[in-house]
Amino acid sequence: MARKIGVLLMNLGTPDGPDTKSVKRYLAEFLSDRRVVEIPPIAWQPILRGIILNTRPKKSAEAYEQVWSEDGSPLAAVTKAQSVALQGAFGPNVMVDWAMRYGRPAIGDRLQAMKDAGCERILLAPLYPQYCAATTATANDKAFAQLATQRWQPALRTLPPYHDDPTYIAALKASIEEGLAGLDFEPQALIASFHGMPQRTLDLGDPYHCHCRKTARLLGEAMGREMTVAFQSRFGPAKWLTPATDETLEAMPPKGITRVAIFAPGFSADCLETLEELAIRGRESFEEAGGTHFAYLPCLNASEVGVNMLKTLLTRELAGWV
Repeated sequence: MARKIGVLLMNLGTPDGPDTKSVKRYLAEFLSDRRVVEIPPIAWQPILRGIILNTRPKKSAEAYEQVWSEDGSPLAAVTKAQSVALQGAFGPNVMVDWAMRYGRPAIGDRLQAMKDAGCERILLAPLYPQYCAATTATANDKAFAQLATQRWQPALRTLPPYHDDPTYIAALKASIEEGLAGLDFEPQALIASFHGMPQRTLDLGDPYHCHCRKTARLLGEAMGREMTVAFQSRFGPAKWLTPATDETLEAMPPKGITRVAIFAPGFSADCLETLEELAIRGRESFEEAGGTHFAYLPCLNASEVGVNMLKTLLTRELAGWV
């Protein structure tokens, strides 16, 4: 009898609802992760509990409200759709499931469910093209912590970062070109907006910044077009990776660049940071600065090209098991 194998898609996380209480609970978990905020807890927790969790949840809840749907948060809905689309893709003995690092469904719960279902081998798939300790590593950490509670552990593999994988670059190229073909204007600039990270992470040796730059370079070469790289979602007073997306957008119209298309190649699924921060607030700041034409191009999500890319990458990592 063939052994059962599990594939667990993992993404960042989401609150249970677009209300202040749910967002506060989510942010408390997210911002207490030592991989995300590397300030010693004795200094950070009073700031988090005393200031941030009393001010930020209401504002974030209002942002979530703008992108929430009947299927819940966009990130959860898309990750679930990716999981559904991959069911049966690797044969009858491979079950595909999904989980979130913060919030629900929890990584530990879904791993235990796979073990209970008889999976003796599990491929963890953090859906972050570019490696970062605050994303890829913390998702894997959570899975390893669950294994630490088990007497009989399954064998484990992890999906490596795929920032420069030809399959990923080709999928991005196809998706972006399809998006551009549907526009009623010709962008003067293409902006690749990646999630920001504190500059300190780069100084400490995190490869994230280099991975982002390489993705943009390879994509630009594949498309034969120049890419403007920017980093979004700054938080707190620390120095973050530059240039900032909002500042980049605001600086373009005065230079005569009034038509832009922006996309987020560091996100495997559309979420608050893409749909509210880029598509809504990004457009507003660009138009207020004098921009006339703005387009946000969606992530790969559960599109045919996106799912086929994931299938290719995961099939490669399952070699020898399947």
